[in-house]
Amino acid sequence: MLLDNKTAVVYGGGGTIGGAVARGFAREGARVCLAGRTEATLDEVAQEIRAAGGEVETAPVDALDEKSVDDHADALARRVGGIDVTFNAIGSKDIHGIPVMQMPFEDFKLPIDEAIRSQFLIARAASRHMVPRGSGVILAITATTARQVIPEVGCTGVRFDAIESLCRQLARELGPSGIRVMALRTTGIPEAVRGDGPFPDYGTGKGGMTRAELIEWNQNKTMLRRLTSLSELADVAAFMASDRASAVTGSVVNVNCGAAWD
Repeated sequence: MLLDNKTAVVYGGGGTIGGAVARGFAREGARVCLAGRTEATLDEVAQEIRAAGGEVETAPVDALDEKSVDDHADALARRVGGIDVTFNAIGSKDIHGIPVMQMPFEDFKLPIDEAIRSQFLIARAASRHMVPRGSGVILAITATTARQVIPEVGCTGVRFDAIESLCRQLARELGPSGIRVMALRTTGIPEAVRGDGPFPDYGTGKGGMTRAELIEWNQNKTMLRRLTSLSELADVAAFMASDRASAVTGSVVNVNCGAAWD
């Protein structure tokens, strides 16, 4: 298996995306630690992983709290011998459907602040244990909004751009110590779309979209005319975290059915 004898921490492991990636890591043999603020959802994912024969534990961690992140990473590394992989699936509360000129600045910047804070704290805490061992993988998730020009998405594109830039910076600084850093850029993932709408029309003139219309609109922007699934994202995350991808770092890995090229 790709991740035998690896310890992987999934922050936001109780969420839709974090849970899917955690299950993928476990299927490939990793010892998975689900970290997050809501213990009930962490436990639900952990039960699924155990039922499938995986090795998993949970930990209450606030990825926006410096001490919480550092203390958890230190304790885990002492107990199991190190941290091999981290994946940040912490969500944000971006506000869509409002023109930027009508949006309060605090509403625009808060998701950016939280995204960069969590990614920085997670990477710093993990890398302190990875550097002495000369290996490790730090993964983030972004989306094609970082490259597409879409109106009324608030800070989403800026937030994803910022995460990708931070990953490149971390990759450059940590690379000489054998640590790889990457962002996985997806489409919207249908399984993660909650509710039936109405959703913003994002400049289409529809006056709001249903869930089905939103998915179709996103599909039509891809080369494959479909969207990335949770299982596909999990498979790519497991591969990029493995030694099979040992030459890849400082990259944005496009897992987006051709919605973005660079």
